[in-house]
Amino acid sequence: MNRKKEGPAPVLSLPGSGATEDARLAIHGGDPVRRVPWPTYDKGAVFVHPEDEEAAIRAIRSHLYFRYDCRSQRDTECGRFEEELCRYFGTKHALAVSSGTTAIALAIMAAGIPRGSLIACPGFTFVATPSAIVLAGCTPLLVEVDENLHMDIEDLRRRWTPEIKGILVVHMRGFAADMEALTRFAAEMGVPVFEDAVPALGAELKGRKLGTFGLAGAFSTQSDKSLNCGEGGFLATDDSVLFARAVVLSGAYEGRFRRHFPDGEPPIGTDLDLPLLSFRMDEIRAALLRAEMARLPLRLERFHRNYAYVASALSGLSRIAIRQPVEPGAYLGEAFIFRVPGVDAKWFANALCREGVDARNLGSDEDTNVRVFWNWRFMFGAKDAEEIKTLLPNTTRYLEQAVDVPLSSSLSVEDCDHLIKAVRKVAAAVAPDRRLAEPVRAVLGDDREYAPDGQDSGPSAEPVAGLADTAPVGQ
Repeated sequence: MNRKKEGPAPVLSLPGSGATEDARLAIHGGDPVRRVPWPTYDKGAVFVHPEDEEAAIRAIRSHLYFRYDCRSQRDTECGRFEEELCRYFGTKHALAVSSGTTAIALAIMAAGIPRGSLIACPGFTFVATPSAIVLAGCTPLLVEVDENLHMDIEDLRRRWTPEIKGILVVHMRGFAADMEALTRFAAEMGVPVFEDAVPALGAELKGRKLGTFGLAGAFSTQSDKSLNCGEGGFLATDDSVLFARAVVLSGAYEGRFRRHFPDGEPPIGTDLDLPLLSFRMDEIRAALLRAEMARLPLRLERFHRNYAYVASALSGLSRIAIRQPVEPGAYLGEAFIFRVPGVDAKWFANALCREGVDARNLGSDEDTNVRVFWNWRFMFGAKDAEEIKTLLPNTTRYLEQAVDVPLSSSLSVEDCDHLIKAVRKVAAAVAPDRRLAEPVRAVLGDDREYAPDGQDSGPSAEPVAGLADTAPVGQ
């Protein structure tokens, strides 16, 4: 085994220690749990139906690809898609644009945030979040996350400065942020909240769609999102002035912004006061997305069902700490994240990959994962990664412990069972006290099916040392 690449392995339950031969880890020459590729969007596991394809083909055959042609707003694919978004999210306005990144930037710019202002955002997010802040002419201020990778409000309070003019909340990897606490804090400080709901399209918190709690919400329709047109995004808001300004900024020139207000006068008088950034969506993408809206509830149900099945089946496994939502069910379900305190998470993720399940240690030092802040070098000048990590020590620790597994909505029950079995198999090979583990079959239950409620007739494993008393953030 290449130890440099795979990291130091924990003590394993090897042949002769009481484990059965078929439970030997694939990373050490055993049989993997599965031999077919793990379904992900980049391998073609996308939720697109023949009706969606036909809609895009009709738009292509129309030869009308530009949203601002001779037709009225209500006769274009983009206009109709925006109307459906308003009905779905319950907002006054929606604007289809070229990406989720541009949707975030447009929200900040259209809100009139002064250039050079600080915008607070969590240290765990995709690089597009701070990039959008930079695109809007502002500066990201990074904030710690807690052990469940949610923005730490107390750390935000400690870092607060009058130069912060907005809070950009991220529902990262489909998990809702604590919007009640964050909006209350923002009101106390007198600044707006913007929602990066790019990774959480369709997810809800207490029956309300994510992206509708703040001044504006930004969404993506890139290929791994709940709606997929390859690239694209949209903005949702109830603020008519912000919306009108965003329309102009996105590329509605020579008075075309008025088409977005067919029932009355727009709240701004001219489009000449703002730059034109050409962040528009085209008609082909809008046609595809509008057709996909019909099956969005079905896809969301499958995301939620698969996640709940996997999380429930593994909830009693004491060797891992599954990421917890801020409220029951407040997640999309497109990713399964857990921490392995006291264990080499890089090795754990590699072992899962060898079992046939795509997995990634978020904080691996051998990975240029742009979901970790120390890889955003454009923000830190000449600082090296280790120096950058010290700026958010809690976030660093949690990300270095975290394993991330993508969950496609196309997963079958068999796929989910493979994931459950693989996690149990790898976790069972890790001894809590780093001595030889218990016999693996007793933990795996290879001859049983995993029930949706997670009940397991085998004996429970001993807890990982220190897992139950993980220190609170900041301590």
